Amino acid sequence: MFGLMVLLLLTGMPLAFVTLLVALIFALGWFGPMAIPLITSRIYTFVESFIFVSVPMFVLMAAILDRSGIARDLFDAMKLIGGRLRGGVAVQTIFVAVILAAMSGIIGGEIVLLGLLALPQMLRQGYDRALSIGVVCAGGSLGAMVPPSIVLIMYGLTANVSIGDLFTAAFMPGFMLAMFYVAYILIRVNLNPSLAPAPDTVPVPNVEKAKLLKGLIMPLLVVFVVLGSIYGGIASVTEASAVGVGGVLLATILRGEFTYALLRDSALQTLATVGMIVWIGIGATALVGVYNLMGGIRFITALMTGISDNPTVIVLVMMVILFVLGAFLDWVGIALLTMPIFVPIIVSLGLDPVWFGVLFCMNMQISFLSPPFGPAAFYLKSVAPPDMSLGEIFRALIPFIGLQILAVALLIMFPGITGR
Repeated sequence: MFGLMVLLLLTGMPLAFVTLLVALIFALGWFGPMAIPLITSRIYTFVESFIFVSVPMFVLMAAILDRSGIARDLFDAMKLIGGRLRGGVAVQTIFVAVILAAMSGIIGGEIVLLGLLALPQMLRQGYDRALSIGVVCAGGSLGAMVPPSIVLIMYGLTANVSIGDLFTAAFMPGFMLAMFYVAYILIRVNLNPSLAPAPDTVPVPNVEKAKLLKGLIMPLLVVFVVLGSIYGGIASVTEASAVGVGGVLLATILRGEFTYALLRDSALQTLATVGMIVWIGIGATALVGVYNLMGGIRFITALMTGISDNPTVIVLVMMVILFVLGAFLDWVGIALLTMPIFVPIIVSLGLDPVWFGVLFCMNMQISFLSPPFGPAAFYLKSVAPPDMSLGEIFRALIPFIGLQILAVALLIMFPGITGR
């Protein structure tokens, strides 16, 4: 099955159709036409899940944010935090990335936004190119970890784990990773002052401060409503996602930015993104179903548990497998293909599947930056200056990949970081 999958992927066929085709070939070859209803019933169970409604809602929220000036005003308002520091714009970019991640949980849009807002500003002010690239890509990828992350939602769906619990458990590790980035920036620019310009010593007038702070109100209000309603038990994740879309739409209306074109383009982008996620989900669900029917889950469980008696060693092997897959496959495919196999093993070892979900998301953070197919680099390349090559972008990401691996190691050594 794996061999045929790799062969078909090398032809350039999309992952969704590869997995569906492989599932059909093996279902018909092993069990005959009677196996087809089993595949369709599994697919139906996957797509009818009510929590799945939150995915297009969060994608739509990100698409509207992309097209409004909310993110730009938020970035300007963050000058009040980073203005007096050497490397202040880089630090400010990380904080903006955290707030944007907490608003929508979408990675691609965030990197493009920061690439348009922060990268030109850092390069113009004389920041080191590699540091600027790393800050934008690593900061923009925080959407994978910071709730309401789509990666956490997909893990919850495939692992049958409470998404509210996942959001609560991921909050501290996501914030910890952001602080690693901030600490790295501040240490680097203070050890080597040539990497960033001297801080602006001109005080900001109070009138200007008040104007800048206005840009913080809308984003923080949306974050408070979305995450506050989930953590406060007022709304489910699905309901909170709809409230978030309503909040962002209301913000664009109040700012005088709402147009039919904005809504239409946001809806079309949402349709394209969610269509891709659903098709990969259908293909992966079918493939895992057939694999399980053929006894694959028993084979993998025996293989994994036979590696060592130490659960930590088994978790490390899983992390290495996810790391390798992350360099070549999309995170949606990885989640839907591996989690139905890995999570039962984690449960049988007596480990917490919620903690493992946070670990999985942290690992997927690495996959967003990892060559040769790290999507963060390609997102940034689409808006970067023409002289900025993919090779330069990937080289700039190496220190940030190191910080992500450090965060994964800390989560394995100290599961209590997740509060579990």
